[in-house]
Amino acid sequence: MSEYQYYEFSAVDRPLSPREQTELRRYSSRARITPGGFVNEYHWGDLKADPLALMQHYFDAHVYSANWGTCRLLLRLPRSCFDDGMLADYAALTPRDDLSGYPSPFRALDCAEHWILDWWFNDESRSRQRFWIDDDGPGWMARLLPLREELLRGDTRPLYLGWLARVSEGEFDAEEPEPPRPAGLGALTPAQQALAEFLLLDPDLVAAAAVASPELPSPQAAELDVDAWLATQTADALRAPLRLMLLGQPLAAERRLHGEFLAWQRKQHPMLPGSDRRTLAEIEAGVEAARSLRLEREREARAAEEAKRQAERARYLSTVAQQADGVWDEIDTLLERRSGAAYDEALQRLQDLAEALQAAEREPEFRRNLQKLLAAHGGRPAWMKRLEKAGFLPCQSVNAVTIDWDRMPGRSEAGTGS
Repeated sequence: MSEYQYYEFSAVDRPLSPREQTELRRYSSRARITPGGFVNEYHWGDLKADPLALMQHYFDAHVYSANWGTCRLLLRLPRSCFDDGMLADYAALTPRDDLSGYPSPFRALDCAEHWILDWWFNDESRSRQRFWIDDDGPGWMARLLPLREELLRGDTRPLYLGWLARVSEGEFDAEEPEPPRPAGLGALTPAQQALAEFLLLDPDLVAAAAVASPELPSPQAAELDVDAWLATQTADALRAPLRLMLLGQPLAAERRLHGEFLAWQRKQHPMLPGSDRRTLAEIEAGVEAARSLRLEREREARAAEEAKRQAERARYLSTVAQQADGVWDEIDTLLERRSGAAYDEALQRLQDLAEALQAAEREPEFRRNLQKLLAAHGGRPAWMKRLEKAGFLPCQSVNAVTIDWDRMPGRSEAGTGS
């Protein structure tokens, strides 16, 4: 099997200029390069550039996947989004000029004007089926890119999931305290669910970590915070973002306002103090309970789905029993066609009819009509072979028919027909 690698980069805050697109062509003659990004798949070669260097100069997001079991997500965010201490709670902080050694499953690269957040997964066991296919890469960018906007808006759940990725790789001992616990871990956004899936996090570990997570604040509470913050702002403080908006830079204005609001909000609602943080051992102690709860819910969901299927089947069979005379006529018409496809369809109709009339306690009626059908079409070997295999067992005389009801498809899996 050839090596497969998928590279995708996305430019979010500003499109790539024509000059930048030309510069990027140096790194790949086959890549699809647009103002919004760069995409290429490799089966024998490799990208002739360092993804981190491309992120620093051109892009805001990067997704990578290789069929030997490695995937990676990079997000570039303004330096003002986080301070060193906040990121250090969740990620391994790494200077941009010191990338020696194998990367942590979640690290933050200090790039002067930006942070580059770096999530990794590497399947050393080569046992994850997801990586065996040749199209693991496409689609992940669309699912994961919303994480960047969530982080910009102050949602730290993606950071916490990164810390759990580090836990999964055994970076910490049992007495390590968890980082500040975000609200809403039990109600992850679609992008956060995709991140957990991308990193192959144990869903039971995520559920155990979410047990003590508070609910997200209500929209009403969020509005109260905004109003309270606005009440603290002076005209001079708001002049700079308003100027940016009037100069055609609404995104920069929004980011500035939101960053200042988040800084104020963190002071008003600090995350849990260290004494309330659980140890890793305490979180892992809840994994088995989370697993049992998940399996029970899955069992209940399967049972509900089976009950629904059986109810639909029962309704269908009731309709077949009510229209039995018409179904016999349809079977007779199909057999007149004398083709394999017609025989297969006729057999399906007959099987449904057998199950429907048995459920309606009308087996004698079924036998009588089957005898008539055999009298008319019993000389067709292909049809008779199908009947025998399906459990409709004719004796030597077409006037005597035995039926193995336990072999009827309704006793196992049968489609509802149409």
